[in-house]
Amino acid sequence: MRLTRRTRLAGIALVAVGSLTLAACGGDGGGDSSDNVITSFSTEPQNPLVPTNTNETGGGNIVDLIFAGLVSYTAEGDTEMEVAESIESDDNQTWTITLKDGWTFSDGSPVTAQSFVDAWNYGADPDNAQLGAYFFNPFEGTDEEGVSTGGDTISGLEVTDDLTFTATLKAPEAEFPKRLGYSAYFPLPESAFDDMEAFGEAPIGNGPYTLESWDHDVEAALVPNGDYDGNRTPQNEGVTFKFYTDPDAAYTDVQSGNLDILDRVPPSALSSYEDDDQVQPITEPGSVFMSFTIPSSLAHFGEDEEGQLRRQALSMAIDREQIGDKIFDGANSAATDFSSPLMPGYTEDIPGSEVLEYDVDQAKDLWAQAEEIAPFEGTFELSYNGDGPGNKEWVEAVVNQIRTNLEIEAEPKAFATFGEFRELVTNRSIGTAFRTSWQPDYPSVYNYLAPLYGTGAGSNDGDYSNADFDGLLGQSAAADSEEERAQFLAQAQEILFQDLPAIPLWNQNISAVGAQGVNNLEFNWQNKPEYHDVTK
Repeated sequence: MRLTRRTRLAGIALVAVGSLTLAACGGDGGGDSSDNVITSFSTEPQNPLVPTNTNETGGGNIVDLIFAGLVSYTAEGDTEMEVAESIESDDNQTWTITLKDGWTFSDGSPVTAQSFVDAWNYGADPDNAQLGAYFFNPFEGTDEEGVSTGGDTISGLEVTDDLTFTATLKAPEAEFPKRLGYSAYFPLPESAFDDMEAFGEAPIGNGPYTLESWDHDVEAALVPNGDYDGNRTPQNEGVTFKFYTDPDAAYTDVQSGNLDILDRVPPSALSSYEDDDQVQPITEPGSVFMSFTIPSSLAHFGEDEEGQLRRQALSMAIDREQIGDKIFDGANSAATDFSSPLMPGYTEDIPGSEVLEYDVDQAKDLWAQAEEIAPFEGTFELSYNGDGPGNKEWVEAVVNQIRTNLEIEAEPKAFATFGEFRELVTNRSIGTAFRTSWQPDYPSVYNYLAPLYGTGAGSNDGDYSNADFDGLLGQSAAADSEEERAQFLAQAQEILFQDLPAIPLWNQNISAVGAQGVNNLEFNWQNKPEYHDVTK
């Protein structure tokens, strides 16, 4: 199935997703009907809740609600000023950022220009935030990995006064303001730097909610921040994220009214959830990109000719359409590139994308060519976390096709929780190919490519590196027009289709459910609920 919804930001807004807003329904409200606290499925965060060291959904769900950035995004993906009064530049390289007066953190301390500069300087040190440093790569005074070259401070950041600072980039980047709603660019209060580990357990933010409690591996409870005066005013009395290891149990809890939101229906219910009168179903095209990554260090799958041939063989041995129909009941769309057709800058039919086509004969031929270079011995393993909806089913299906079509030993490797799985990936000790997905941080194809495959990028879990690819990313960032940016990004993807640092699989559509009695459940451009709007 090809997605047809398109977005063209900075000129044309996303197609409205108002159809996702659920009308009031009869029956008891989900969760505790005596209050208006919304409960939602999630997973235990990987790390303490420090914005520059959070790049996974479990932690991101919380961080995005307890902090506010310079800009925020509407449900449709448009960029709006939030903490910033203005972000201006005459040359797209030196940007003057002026804050709105009166913003405070939830402890009452002021949000100032220094709050942002200190947080960004902290994030640029990989000893502090190994996952977020790459996002500071564009700033003057950082190396190619975003690490400050001037000690504790980035030379391209300068505080002018309490409400104004300047950010000087290495090169012009017209889209720079759009990315500043991402969590890596959130501010931090002065008190955070006294003990960042302790702060991450009980963070003080400036967003629409505050963290009331965090019972590890059980739930995190958020309550409205009475001092918040931004774009996302809570319409409920709080949001509690409940951490599940069994997605089927979460679905049952929505049916019984013990959980309000499940943002990803498990495969066991995909064929029936739209007709289930115990839930409110939501079905829409989505923006999440699904793949599996092969570390460049994995024997026989490096960045040389043998590795390229084997990666291409694996890709062509997978029948994405069949898995999409049988496992996901048509709820996922076969990937056509490394991003999503919903993003501005999406380009159809990129040269080299034929490696996404199912062709067993060609796959066998490519594998045979690699065998002539060096014989493959052992078992190809694909790791995944079992607490994610559908992971077990699709990984087993992909591995079965690889085993059958390439006539090699191939097996799935399961980990019980996302935290356990991510720890091995982050520490580079997983030793296998592994499941990956990407929920965009801001609406742009660039965001699907640079953080995942740029040299040294914080989410480049396979440690891919290609200088030509990096150069095209830079040219795209400096381009003045959307059309020119798209051209450079398409050329960058041609390189990815040759090297295949990850094997694109499909785009995850929105297949979610709300409990009866839940109102105003709208999903946004990230495939995430607009939690602040939900009531019951």
